[in-house]
This record gives sequence, structure tokens and C-alpha cells, in this order.
Amino acid sequence: MIARAFALFVALLTTMNLLGDLLWPGFDASLWWISLGSLPAWLSKFLLGLSAFALLRFACRRPAGSRRSQFTAALALALAGVAAINAITFYVLLTSNRLAAGLPVPLSLLVCAGMVLVARAAWSPRPEREGGIAWRVAGGCVFLFAVFPLAQMLFFGNTDYRRPADAVVVFGARAYQDGRLSDALADRVRTACELYRSGLARRLVMSGGPGDGVIHETEAMRRYAIQHGVHPDHIFVDQHGWNTEATVRNTVPLFRQWQTERVLAVSHFYHLPRIKLAYQRAGFEACTVPARQEYFQRQIPYNMAREVAAFWTYYARQKPAAAASVHTRPGPSG
Repeated sequence: MIARAFALFVALLTTMNLLGDLLWPGFDASLWWISLGSLPAWLSKFLLGLSAFALLRFACRRPAGSRRSQFTAALALALAGVAAINAITFYVLLTSNRLAAGLPVPLSLLVCAGMVLVARAAWSPRPEREGGIAWRVAGGCVFLFAVFPLAQMLFFGNTDYRRPADAVVVFGARAYQDGRLSDALADRVRTACELYRSGLARRLVMSGGPGDGVIHETEAMRRYAIQHGVHPDHIFVDQHGWNTEATVRNTVPLFRQWQTERVLAVSHFYHLPRIKLAYQRAGFEACTVPARQEYFQRQIPYNMAREVAAFWTYYARQKPAAAASVHTRPGPSG
């Protein structure tokens, strides 16, 4: 049942990606669970489509014939092998200090284990009671769709992809009536200042909405950054960044005006998968950097739960920019 639920989840996710890409080129987000490397796009899509079809048939009804069973098992093992390569790539980047991982286990390892489970179940089908199995498989699939964004937060969101960039964009949070930054906002701006002082970028973009008082959120962020060693001329503000979508929409034209090739996006780990997705759909590469937290914030479990719905909302609603050239390395699947 577990293997079939996992197969159904992967099949539906892959099908959504491929169909979405037919309607809106650049929509495909298969990289969030697996990377087929440098294969031609048409070959990657063909293999993913074939895998989705086989996994869907297995999930809905386990293969009865030996050939069909062997084909499904072989396909699942091939996907497990690709996921294992993705995991190895993650560790190569980790050991070469090209990334830092708060959780040094890539999501690819879980994908690999899931595919091995599918291959084992397809190769050696065991007798099972069919009564209610379809509902349990469907329920398991729904559970995996809820868990998938949480896994992205824990694995991808806690990975630091900092590297030389043209700019850093800081996503806003609450600023109090007297202009003080909330702990969450202070964490984000302080992390951006560290990137600036280390020489990784020479421009900071503060994006946010109105604060609790007369001092605008971005003005409070700007003052804090100046106090932490950032030159005032190197700070730019986006006063209309009321939410993630608005920040991405407002900053992309600015980055194109600067002829920016890479930006570092700073926010909390639970927010970064949605930020990465939004910039990908806008045709821009954003290397994510999780804010270094001074204190544990009690609202983090709530924020993570809210991000589950927000992630799928952005996935379904955010359409790729026209003629988008989406950079996908390093990818979330690592």
C-alpha cells in the first residue's frame, strides 16, 4: 500500500508538471523531486512521461503479468539510480563547500528509497486484501502531497546556496510601531548584511510593506542595514513588496535593468521553497540563503503549516514568464 501511494504521488506530480509545461513552457517543476542532468529536454520529458504512466498503472492496479511487473520494477530502479546520483552530487557540493546544509541529508535519498520500495513491490507482488486498498492508497497520496512542501522546507530550505552574486534581495517581515525590527526581520536583514560584508554582493534590495507605525518596513530594514556596515548607496528599497509574489514581480525588472545574472534570496527556511519557485517561474535564478536565527520562534510550526497551502497555491497559479530562461542548478532535488 505504501509503495502504491508513493507511486501514485510521483505519477500525479510528474503528470501535472508535463501537462503544465505543454500549456505554459517553463512550468515543469520535476526538478523539485528528481534531476535528469544534461539529458536533452525532449528525452527527459519522454522518460518522465513513460515513468508516470507505468507508476500510475502500478498504483491503480498492481501488474499481474511477469513482463509488466519486470518493466515497472526496472523503471522504478532506474529512477532510484538517478535519485542516488542526485544525492551523490549533493554530497560532492557539500564536501567542496559549494553549499552548506543545516540538514545534511538530501531529499533525493528519500526519493531513492521510495523508488526501491516500488521496484520491490512490483517485482514480487504479495497477496493483499483489495477491500478498501484504493481508499488507503488515495489517502496516502494526499498525505504525501501535504508532506512534500514540508520536506522541501526541511531539506532544501535549510541548505545555504550562497555564492558570488549581483544582488541580495531580503523578504520583509514585521516592523514594530517604533521602527524596531521583529526577530524574524532582524534575522533576515542581519544575514543579508553578512553576505554584503563578505563581498558576495554589493547591492541589497529591501522589499516589504507598511510597518505597524509611520516608519515603513523597508525604511526600518534600511536603517538596520546601515547600522550593520552597509553603505547607504548600496541599499535599494521596494516599498510595495506586500507578499512574495509582489516582491518577485517588482524586483525582476530591477534585476534585468542591472543586467543581473544571479541574486541571493534571503528569508527563513520555510519560506525559501516558495521563493525559489516564484523566481523560477519568472525566469530568474535565485540562490537561496536561509536566515540565521538568533532565537527559536514559536510561530515557526504555524508558518510551516501555512506554507504547505501557499506552496501549492503558487505552484498552480504562478505561470512562467514569456520566453523565460529558467536556471535550475543547483536544484531543489539535491
